Amino acid sequence: MQSASYAQASDIQLLRKINVERNPKLDQTFLGITHSTSPLCIGTPAVLLTVGLIKKDRALTRNALMTTGALITSTIFTTSLKYGINRDRPFITHPEIEKLAPAGSPAFPSGHTSMAFSVATSVSISYPKWYVIVPSHLYACAVGYSRMHLGVHYPSDVFFGALIGSGSAWLSSILTKKIQEKRKQKHLLL
Repeated sequence: MQSASYAQASDIQLLRKINVERNPKLDQTFLGITHSTSPLCIGTPAVLLTVGLIKKDRALTRNALMTTGALITSTIFTTSLKYGINRDRPFITHPEIEKLAPAGSPAFPSGHTSMAFSVATSVSISYPKWYVIVPSHLYACAVGYSRMHLGVHYPSDVFFGALIGSGSAWLSSILTKKIQEKRKQKHLLL
């Protein structure tokens, strides 16, 4: 039990450093990053799917569907955990934490971070080039950091959101490959 309270103390100490000791000049930047999460994370697979269908590019369409599957999976896991654990937001429990962004649902895990890592990891799996992997994951990290800077999540919320998002992408990738292999086998049998 002592290690749990130590972890909680470390969690709030780090959040205080990030939120209370923040550079207020960056507030609007991190608010912009936070607000861009849903449009970018939903828009990315939508654009990939649209282009894939228009060009009749099966690989692009498959990658879009895999990214969509990862996004849906991470959203289901995140939402289930949020309401199952029902952790208060840090600004509720710790009045010194300044809330700079809207936050309605329970805190754990971070849904924004989960979405961002889900899409970043999915796109990186589909297009394993440094110029895809680095910017997509830098963006996902910026989303996670923004949630702490804005005082709406603990570091542990962000960490587990990143794990869930990345894990959902890998799971979706594995399932997509298995479905693709079954389709190939079925085609060979016909």
